[in-house]
Amino acid sequence: MAKNAKFDPVFAENRKARHDYTVLDTIECGIQLRGTEVKSVRHGEVSLSGAYGAVLKGELWLVGADIAAYRFGNRFNHEPKSMRKLLVHANEVEELRLKTEAKGLTLIPLKVYLKGGRIKVALGVCRGKALHDKRESLKDKAMRRDMERGA
Repeated sequence: MAKNAKFDPVFAENRKARHDYTVLDTIECGIQLRGTEVKSVRHGEVSLSGAYGAVLKGELWLVGADIAAYRFGNRFNHEPKSMRKLLVHANEVEELRLKTEAKGLTLIPLKVYLKGGRIKVALGVCRGKALHDKRESLKDKAMRRDMERGA
């Protein structure tokens, strides 16, 4: 199979995030991983359900993401639910900290993907949806799907 530079595989996607939250902005972050974590992610053994981003002591962290233990790893294998540092510029960390503290927004990981040989995380600045907003979103989605089928 020939390599296609335009194809960047997505290892995990948080589909429920777009249902539960309104995504106001997205930011691309690098993620600091150890060797067995990289191998597990490349095999697609990562889950973003229940994960969120947090600014702690001036650094951005991914909390609650589950990267399964590498099945061929030995005693140097990693902890599946440990916090992982997200790599962004210092001014972006400060901007995200201010948004999450002042405006009541949340940082939610949307997907984990490969870009240029490096594993990246798309982090969304999100506001939680109320139940009626979720229902409206589902109605709009159904209407758009019906219109596309009819056209």
